[in-house]
Amino acid sequence: MIIKVMLSVLISSMVAMGLMIVCTIISKSSIMDREKMSPFECGFDPMSSARTPFSIQFFLIAVLFLIFDIEIAIMLPIILTMNNSMTSMWLFVITVFIMILILGLYHEWKNGMLEWAE
Repeated sequence: MIIKVMLSVLISSMVAMGLMIVCTIISKSSIMDREKMSPFECGFDPMSSARTPFSIQFFLIAVLFLIFDIEIAIMLPIILTMNNSMTSMWLFVITVFIMILILGLYHEWKNGMLEWAE
């Protein structure tokens, strides 16, 4: 019984080592390829300086998008819990939540954070 276990461990280790060696040999040619080393989505060149400036308006719009995306993710479970909670308490929570969102949007609009071009 112990011999069978040891033989299984030995065979599986040899197969794993063999696969790692084959993958290393195959991937040697693609390691230094500049196209494969470049990022897929972000659009920044990885070989240039990391301190290149980018638009702060783009950053603000991206943050606003994330905030509103998270708000929707928070509001969906609140809608599903409507049947299990008291209606007056549920309405109060939803009203306070939406008022905070509207006040935040008004504050951003008032400070000119939503202006793309100045």
